[in-house]
Amino acid sequence: MAAVHWEYPVMVTAQMVTESATVTFDKLELDCGSTLAPVEVAYETYGALNAERNNAILVLHAFSGDAHAAGEGGWWGNMIGPGKAFDTDRYFVICSNVLGGCRGTTGPGSMNPETGCPWAMSFPTITISDMVRLQKQLIDHLEIPRLLSVSGGSMGGMQALEWAVSYPEQVASAIPIATTARHSAQQIAFNEVGRQAIMADPDWCDGNYYGGKPPANGLALARMIGHITYMSDQSMREKFGRRLRTPDQFEVESYLKYRGYKFVDRFDANSYLYITNAMDDFDLTTRGALPTLFESSRTRFLLISFSSDWLYPSYQVLEIVSALRSRNADVAYCNLEARYGHDSFLVEVGEQTELVRGFLNNTFKEELRRGNEGTRSVRA
Repeated sequence: MAAVHWEYPVMVTAQMVTESATVTFDKLELDCGSTLAPVEVAYETYGALNAERNNAILVLHAFSGDAHAAGEGGWWGNMIGPGKAFDTDRYFVICSNVLGGCRGTTGPGSMNPETGCPWAMSFPTITISDMVRLQKQLIDHLEIPRLLSVSGGSMGGMQALEWAVSYPEQVASAIPIATTARHSAQQIAFNEVGRQAIMADPDWCDGNYYGGKPPANGLALARMIGHITYMSDQSMREKFGRRLRTPDQFEVESYLKYRGYKFVDRFDANSYLYITNAMDDFDLTTRGALPTLFESSRTRFLLISFSSDWLYPSYQVLEIVSALRSRNADVAYCNLEARYGHDSFLVEVGEQTELVRGFLNNTFKEELRRGNEGTRSVRA
């Protein structure tokens, strides 16, 4: 059973119908063996679901994102909307906040029903597959039998891969962008430094800071470290160079402090710990060699990487592409020339838009053909 709470009424922005809601499910079984009961999911939808219910696309956010993907202030607003890559005049786009988050979906800042207090660090360990399992409940709740596509960058790409491996029959296509099948030692190292910055803040209080002073300095420092990895040498050189903001402060120093403390206003430090740990633990190869995971998959794939992305370098995407091609999967791949590093999937969307638009158009045509053949079979 699921209860739905509409956060606010339907909005229409630039001819894009938007709905925002929270749905509550009875329970969610986790990989760690624990059960969350109940569990809430915050989500937004854009566009309209067609009568055949075959035009739905699940967009999956990166580490610090949320359900607000499009419209004013949306984290992927340059990709989702009328006439854009994920064309809401044609497709029904869904985005939910991930499990463990702090923007409406159950996480460490949520109330533990057994104690009446925030979970804090007693929140159970979560994984990327747990996040996807909860998304699957949402998609079933929306009565969508098969998704036209799942797509996301960075951690969103990990979720897209998890969908394709765990629920191949329910995913017509997947568009993982600037992502990996498992973190490298360097990627884990950067996340660990961020976690240590938070836990070293005296205000962290072993995670029990709710109702008091949050570990703002530690969380801001963690974000500053992360933000450096999202950019490239070229983009930082062009944006800041060695320019001074004040006589004793470089422009780049001022920028990082601004980004760090701005992050504190919208994100929970404990969510940072739980979600980065889930990213580091993600490893598709624990279930077998990558090629074997796609052995019988009929999902179509478009994978995209960026030339200046040193956090999620192209070789990690190519590893996935090679695994798919070794099994004759329907896969397209493009390494786009870009200046903005890992953030390119959010910023440099011109070529990315054309790739995604064409891929989705072909996928939708194939789904329509598949549906027509199924109708003819039933009639026969």
